[in-house]
Amino acid sequence: MLTVEGISTYYGNIQALKEINLKVEEGEIVTLIGSNGAGKTTTLLTISGLLKPARGRVTFCSRDITGVPPHNIVKMGISHVPEGRRIFPQMTLMENLEMGAFSRTDKREIKNDLEKVFHIFPQLKGREKQLAGTLSGGEQQMLAMGRALMSRPRLLLLDEPSMGLAPMIVKEIFQIIEEINSQGTTILLVEQNAQMALKTAQKGYVLETGRIVMQDNASSLLENDDVRKSYLGE
Repeated sequence: MLTVEGISTYYGNIQALKEINLKVEEGEIVTLIGSNGAGKTTTLLTISGLLKPARGRVTFCSRDITGVPPHNIVKMGISHVPEGRRIFPQMTLMENLEMGAFSRTDKREIKNDLEKVFHIFPQLKGREKQLAGTLSGGEQQMLAMGRALMSRPRLLLLDEPSMGLAPMIVKEIFQIIEEINSQGTTILLVEQNAQMALKTAQKGYVLETGRIVMQDNASSLLENDDVRKSYLGE
């Protein structure tokens, strides 16, 4: 479904990504792990069109999307839940969800998808008029994911969905990620909690200082001594 080939991305004169290559097959959960500053967020921003690579190519469903504007990438079927959630705090919960469907005109299907979001995130049901900024951190993360699902993505990019959340909420978020995947949405997951990410994903990539240094089945990476020492705190 997604192929990233030889991507190099810069912030000014600073090279953040160095010839990145990765693949995501349809139906998979693939995780990208690494320390802070390794380039994980930059990878997602490049895929979703918010950053333009200096070199390389991003292909989605056999179509070259390198340099395509972000709103058109959303229409093609890629939705991005950014680090820090980035909800609209002064808008209501419902208005945030409606923003996720900004590119759609099928009103009846939008209504059906709203019901699906409330089924996946029952904590949000009945709070449609509440200002998003007054939700708890876990509820805001659920809202950000629900907003992304309103565009009906084939591929969902998740950036640090567990950041700043209590352990019980983290467990719930990962259960929801698995549920979303089981309903047919492919997921590329960036996550600081490497253990949870590798237990959830089928495949993993390890990113260090802008380079992919390791890739394998997630279960194999969980047993890898270097991964365990560097990212699992063992």
